[in-house]
Amino acid sequence: MAADNSVLMALVVEFVSGQVDSKAAETATGVKSGQFTVLQLVETLGFSLTSSQPQTRGRGVQLLSQVLQECYSSLSEREVEVLLAFYENRLKDHYVITPHVLQGLKALSLMVAERSCVYNILISLMESREEELKGLGADFVFGFVQSVDGERDPRNLLLAFQVAQNIIHRGYDLGKFVEELFEVTSCYFPIDFSPPPNDPHGITQEELVLSLRAVLTGTCQFAEFLLPLIIEKLDSDVQSAKVDSLQTLAACGLTYSHKELAEFLPGLWSTIRREVFQTASERVETAGLSALSALVSCLSRSVLNSDSEDVLQVFLNLVLKDCQHHLCEPDLKLVWPSAKLLQAAAGASYRASLIVSAAVIPALLEQYNNRTQCAQRRTLLEVLQGFVQPTALSRPTDGGLLTQTDVEKAVDHLTRLILEEDDTQVSSAVVECLGSLARLHPKAFSSRMIPRLKERILSDESNAAVRQRCVTALASVSSQPSVVQESAPVLLQVLASAHTGSCGFSVEEVIAVCVSLRRIAEQARDSEEIGRFFHDIIIPRLLGLCLQAALQSRDSAQGHCSPLTDEAVLCAVVPVISTACAALQSESASRMAAQAVSLFLDGDVSFLPENAFPSKIQLLQSQAESRGPSQLVCLLMACVCSLPCSVEIPEMDRLLLQLEDLSCTCPHLFSYTFAAKCFAGLVNKRPAGEALDVVLQRVMKRIGVELENISSAQRTQAFTLLLWVAKALLVRYHPLSTALTDKLFVLLSDPALGSQVADGFGVLMSDSPDVLNRDCHADVRIMYRQRFFAENSTKLVQGFNSAEQEKKSCYLKALSHIVSNLPRQVQLTELPALLPLLLEALSCADQAVQLSTLSCLQPVLLEPPPALRNQLEALFSRILALTTSPAMKVRIASLQCVHALSRLPEHMILPFRARVLKALAVPLDDKKRLVRKEAVAARGEWFLLGSPGGR
Repeated sequence: MAADNSVLMALVVEFVSGQVDSKAAETATGVKSGQFTVLQLVETLGFSLTSSQPQTRGRGVQLLSQVLQECYSSLSEREVEVLLAFYENRLKDHYVITPHVLQGLKALSLMVAERSCVYNILISLMESREEELKGLGADFVFGFVQSVDGERDPRNLLLAFQVAQNIIHRGYDLGKFVEELFEVTSCYFPIDFSPPPNDPHGITQEELVLSLRAVLTGTCQFAEFLLPLIIEKLDSDVQSAKVDSLQTLAACGLTYSHKELAEFLPGLWSTIRREVFQTASERVETAGLSALSALVSCLSRSVLNSDSEDVLQVFLNLVLKDCQHHLCEPDLKLVWPSAKLLQAAAGASYRASLIVSAAVIPALLEQYNNRTQCAQRRTLLEVLQGFVQPTALSRPTDGGLLTQTDVEKAVDHLTRLILEEDDTQVSSAVVECLGSLARLHPKAFSSRMIPRLKERILSDESNAAVRQRCVTALASVSSQPSVVQESAPVLLQVLASAHTGSCGFSVEEVIAVCVSLRRIAEQARDSEEIGRFFHDIIIPRLLGLCLQAALQSRDSAQGHCSPLTDEAVLCAVVPVISTACAALQSESASRMAAQAVSLFLDGDVSFLPENAFPSKIQLLQSQAESRGPSQLVCLLMACVCSLPCSVEIPEMDRLLLQLEDLSCTCPHLFSYTFAAKCFAGLVNKRPAGEALDVVLQRVMKRIGVELENISSAQRTQAFTLLLWVAKALLVRYHPLSTALTDKLFVLLSDPALGSQVADGFGVLMSDSPDVLNRDCHADVRIMYRQRFFAENSTKLVQGFNSAEQEKKSCYLKALSHIVSNLPRQVQLTELPALLPLLLEALSCADQAVQLSTLSCLQPVLLEPPPALRNQLEALFSRILALTTSPAMKVRIASLQCVHALSRLPEHMILPFRARVLKALAVPLDDKKRLVRKEAVAARGEWFLLGSPGGR
């Protein structure tokens, strides 16, 4: 052993002091043969490593590094740890030693796990010893390039990219190694990495892509190498490579200046144009448009000298030259890609928007005036809209792309089109354009458009079509609070005029006004100010107008009948109030609840405008002689059942008792139905507990008494209340829901109520638009339909099998309502068991059952399960018979099913071809156009079946 040590000492002395380089190879041979170890070599080097002369210390480290390059594979984990600690300490030594240290680290990095340690050490040193590393100059960069060259492990690549980012972003001197650093990192671009299944490290392709992109785009010194590489990679057929290249180009726009881009702009534009024009991928198109926008934004930031060329103008001239002429051909397919490219360029900066708009907008307006076809004019308007609506980047500091004069001209022109343009497509495009502009220039619309529309709406000379366009336009422009405060009162004035009869508005026009008010109310979801305006002004005014109309209809047996008493109008007012109330903040919502409850329970009209009502108003009292006041219970429902669950409803027990009485005793269908809905909406949100249990026990007892009394005049009312309370509990998974739905199953056999009960299952399973939905903050649990079906389908089938023949249709109707509201996947799963009943339902005389069953079967026929294929004879016989049904909707639905059946495998349906074509001859001559249209489509598919050239 002593002899070995002496040999090793002699080799070290000759290499370090004697400058004999060949001794490094001999030393490595001794380590490989096991004559001595690496740690023994480190100990022997002690005299040289502690020398006061940097050159001596450097020769010692050089010997160790050269030996490691030959012997790294035989190192143990303990030896690697010691060596890494040694080299980490040596990095703090004299600069002449650093190249040898990096050489040793590179040798150690040839082991994957240890290479990650090396990168982590470098990252740590860049945090704690940055000045010392920067003092090494470009040698440090060169050492890093050598160490990372050939790296393949994704774990280490993430670390290596982080080191490279630090080198670039923290101002390390790249010296003459710029291209080398680029080459050693860009060889991985674009990243093509798919993590293995169950990867414990969790490295994703996106992490690698973003990390590499930060390196490549981190310095403008890479521009001359990166931009040609991007152009080259965009010729790839791999979509992910194209997207990555375009996104990297977009990132360059944040770092580069016009000087780095100028040389490559023609090639870059040609490549982007090709990708947007030719690609069928939305991802590639989006990335291309973003890259173009980034380039234009970068060029817009360029600082020009008095004698320099305007790079932005030159580049935009290229874009305009290749795209502008396509805008003059609205029928051709390149109009939209060209418009998107120009809009992306215009949206990148204010300067770009001025240049592009000045060239494009006059040409578009000229084309619009020269074209006569509606489709072409609509296309031009939609393209124009993209240019007049600025982006965040293209909006100047004064707030708009257009000058105030331009805005006023545009508003006047669009107003004229609303008042004069009869074509539906053009007016629709104008309304859409109005909505976009009004968000940006609300004052112009408030001062110029709304007064003109108001004048035309209230004019006796206007026809219904013009008034309809004006009302629709008012809703479209009402996205800002300042506009809403001008437009909504106009619509209220229309309702007031309709109520008094001064302008002769039809019920349909009043409903259209309510629809527009609801569209405006939807803006309250995004604007607290609009919500307060509805709470303070609109809702009290609506309640006041409807109350006036109801009281007048009660007190006057003849004369003018206000349209506000019409049930269809009241149904249109409900979503206006409920939409606004659902968006109220907690304080306003609580106040709304208190006002609505006090109005309907105590007749408190103090918050209503124009307070000229009788002192005692009883709105929740059943009045056999007049239905007017009791109808307004629908407005109570809209106010209190749409509020958030956190809002406490005052006098809840008293209110529920009054609603229960009204729903059970009122003779008017509209009133008792909405009373039941309101009762259900409140019960659905009431927390579980003793108070809710008391209410439910009381109402179930009352319903049971009424239903058991066959001679009772209120059985229908009791059933309606039962139905809505059952739905309220069903959607929240309340335990009592089963008891209530069981009562409904029993009632299917009731001679008087059976048909209504069957339709009631449609109410249970479908979404209710005005109550018990998530928009109204109701407690609606997921998959309640599937749960109800799983628990009750067997009961339904058993009830059908045991029912008398004349009562079976009710079970079929109920089944059809339930199945048609199930998700399609559930339908496919359950169809085999239910198919006999559904085929039976097609033979039922009830047209509602036929229609519901056909609507259930039609989507299933597109992907028929095996069970259906065994019943084709029965299916064709029943469906073809329905193509001549007296009901148009049944004929249409049956023809759609016949069409769907043509998609089954040819060998299965070819025997039915002649029979189907013969049966379709009758609906081809049907008096209704929609029926003929479906018959033509179905016959075309069946005619081609089995023929040459057919499917």
